[in-house]
Amino acid sequence: MDFTYIIDALPDLMKGLKMTLMVSGLGILLSCIIGAIGAALRMSGFKPAEYLVTSYVEFIRGTPYLVQIFFIFYGLPSLGLRLSVFWSGVAALTVWASAFQIENFRAGLAAIGHGVHDASASLGLKRWHHALLVVLPLAARAALPSSMNTIVATVKNSAYLQAIGLVELTFVAVDRIAYDFRAIEMFFSICVIYLLCVFTLSGLGHVLERRLNRPFAGR
Repeated sequence: MDFTYIIDALPDLMKGLKMTLMVSGLGILLSCIIGAIGAALRMSGFKPAEYLVTSYVEFIRGTPYLVQIFFIFYGLPSLGLRLSVFWSGVAALTVWASAFQIENFRAGLAAIGHGVHDASASLGLKRWHHALLVVLPLAARAALPSSMNTIVATVKNSAYLQAIGLVELTFVAVDRIAYDFRAIEMFFSICVIYLLCVFTLSGLGHVLERRLNRPFAGR
């Protein structure tokens, strides 16, 4: 193991990490928004919307992620929609993660008992007050552990995007290996960097979970 070589490669790896964080961050943000909307539609009682969202979730969960990436990058241009490499990566991560976030948020909403709705009605809360101040915090608390798993998986799945030429962390490592043949040093380095990213996200998730689990009266 040549640590001098790793230190020399760090500037290139940091550029790749920056791209990984950018594409992953956008994918996580958009997938959470779509997940919340999709979960609400799936539990709305409007059958066409329920069937549409369910079909989307089952289709994405039932097809390989790499095929979804290739479809977005190579298939969509033939349908008249051409995206850059960066936005193809964001779209691929968003499409994949949103299917799982829909199920995560749906489970969170389903965990809220009918007694909560009755309590809000007896207090005279308006519909949007009930949704924003009661349902949303309780659903977020219930969905947080599984949602964090999807967020962590989104960051790790960004490594697949090197297949369409996105210059993210794994792409940089593989590119340097092609020139320098220092596979051990490069793969060791990106493993450590991915682990640090995942540990950081997991730590933030645990902090948020403890925060949400505090009794409301004690805040």
